Amino acid sequence: MAKKQFQAESKRLLEMMINSIYSQKEIFLRELISNSSDAIDKIYYKALTDDSLQFEKDNYYIKIEADKESRTLKITDTGIGMTKEELENNLGTIAKSGSLAFKNENELKDGHDIIGQFGVGFYSAFMVADVVTVTTRALGSDVAYKWESEGADGYTIEEAQKDTIGTEIILTIKENTEDETYDEYLEEYRLKGIIKKYSDFIRYPIKMEVTSQRPKEGSENNEFEEFKEEQTINSMVPIWRKNKNELTDEDYENFYQEKHYGFDKPLKHIHISVDGAIRYNAILFIPEKMPFDFYSPEFEKGFELYSSGVLIMNKCADLLPDYFSFVKGMVDSEDLSLNISREILQHDRQLKLIAKNIKNKIKSQLQSLLKDEREKYEQFFETFGRQLKYGVYSDFGQHKEDLQDLIMFYSSKEKKLVTLAEYVERMPEDQKYIYYASGDSHDRIEKLPQTEIVLDKGYEILYFTDEIDEFAIKMLMSYKEKEFKSVSSGDLGIDEENENQTETEQSENKELFDYMKDILSGKVKDVRASKRLKSHPVCISTEGEVSIEMEKILKAMPNNQNVQADKVLEININHDVFKSLKDAFVQDKDKLTLFTNLLYNQALLIEGLPIQDPVEFTNDICKVMV
Repeated sequence: MAKKQFQAESKRLLEMMINSIYSQKEIFLRELISNSSDAIDKIYYKALTDDSLQFEKDNYYIKIEADKESRTLKITDTGIGMTKEELENNLGTIAKSGSLAFKNENELKDGHDIIGQFGVGFYSAFMVADVVTVTTRALGSDVAYKWESEGADGYTIEEAQKDTIGTEIILTIKENTEDETYDEYLEEYRLKGIIKKYSDFIRYPIKMEVTSQRPKEGSENNEFEEFKEEQTINSMVPIWRKNKNELTDEDYENFYQEKHYGFDKPLKHIHISVDGAIRYNAILFIPEKMPFDFYSPEFEKGFELYSSGVLIMNKCADLLPDYFSFVKGMVDSEDLSLNISREILQHDRQLKLIAKNIKNKIKSQLQSLLKDEREKYEQFFETFGRQLKYGVYSDFGQHKEDLQDLIMFYSSKEKKLVTLAEYVERMPEDQKYIYYASGDSHDRIEKLPQTEIVLDKGYEILYFTDEIDEFAIKMLMSYKEKEFKSVSSGDLGIDEENENQTETEQSENKELFDYMKDILSGKVKDVRASKRLKSHPVCISTEGEVSIEMEKILKAMPNNQNVQADKVLEININHDVFKSLKDAFVQDKDKLTLFTNLLYNQALLIEGLPIQDPVEFTNDICKVMV
């Protein structure tokens, strides 16, 4: 019998696919099972339009049989089968999909869709097999045919004997090599694992003979014996295709555990069913706890992606924005275009539509949680709030409109987390800005001298304790037309009663402040009388875009460029220290230098900044004491 050759393009494609396209060889079984499911779907569809055909679902199944002695793996289905011409067209020409042609020629009904979009999935069998033999008998035909190939060299087709309609594929599994172990594809546990992983939701039974145990008859020592029995390996009905009214919270929690999305319980689930311009189902989970590797390079965001119940990708990152990367779950769609390997999605319109819809659903769920279950939302925000704030800052603030109503900060007034909307709603009419103070803890912020004047006016202050907070707010710039203002900024926009006195003292003591500025040359931009201090003698304020907290964060980063905030040393003109400064300026310039350096270092310590020379600082303290 003469061997037929693949077309030149097909031969090159086959060689490339076997050697490189698929990243995991185990997916060959997924592809063959999907093809078998397609074949049964075709009979179902024909039964809808042909009264002479009766579709009894119990008669349709896929069977997997492994034989270690002969090193063969058999996949049998009771589907529509193929004629000789279809064997030539579908298997003789790679990348010509019979399923795709069938789909284009027929308007599919009742949700039965065809998984196969390209004809190369079948050839993934050659990744694990030396020889692939296909015996098939088409619906309505009395003759069966056998197609056989050893790979890129070509194939043969001849008549064969087959009593039933359907297709039987026999893979002669390769021998082990130094780099690859092929025995695993004949092991019962491995085959079951692959089926559960990729094909658990195929709508027809996938049967396989498995090893079980039972009590041994007549045994007095509770001995067990092994026996073989045929079992259905796949669950067939995915939870996401069930009616939401049929499901309980426990069902969703069990699914969360079964899919190993986390060791915790989900804080909230989102069940999405869309049947419009694009069709898809999804079950998403907001976790209760942060994954241990969430902020490590090993963490991968993304959803499990299915096409008509067949797993296509374990982690589809394109469906989830980075700021919602903590969300777990799966998406199943019949409408996605898949590329040659079924592993890499084309970035097409359908994918973008699903991603946009999912983003909006997650946002809506979080807003509902904030409104209706405040305690749960605060629990969520304590865990994942930093990620939302990163989302405000990232991509040059592109997502700030989506996230600004979800972020929260600790409030000086409420002593708990509040939203920006809640802050703005209770602002007094005369308050111009949304005030905030930055530091590494609530306690440290509460003791900052800069907060005194703001709190005395009865204004609320938001506490920024995360490294990202100030960067995010700089990107947000304003909320409901109210700009953000740091309590350490040069101009607080507060009309102090003693403002005229301060300006007068500034003018009258210009020589003193200029002298102190020279002493601190290169360390501060200016020295001036403070408008904000009440009881504290000194503080540091800033001018420009870089704050003191931002300076600390940027300096701590690798390869920092030594970014400096423009610091201003502010002196409380109503404090006894100011009188000592004026006296020293007139009587003892060395003492003024000592006092200036002490006040500057004290201000640094208050802000949590390092002192350049701690030994000199302690010596200066001793000089004052003796």
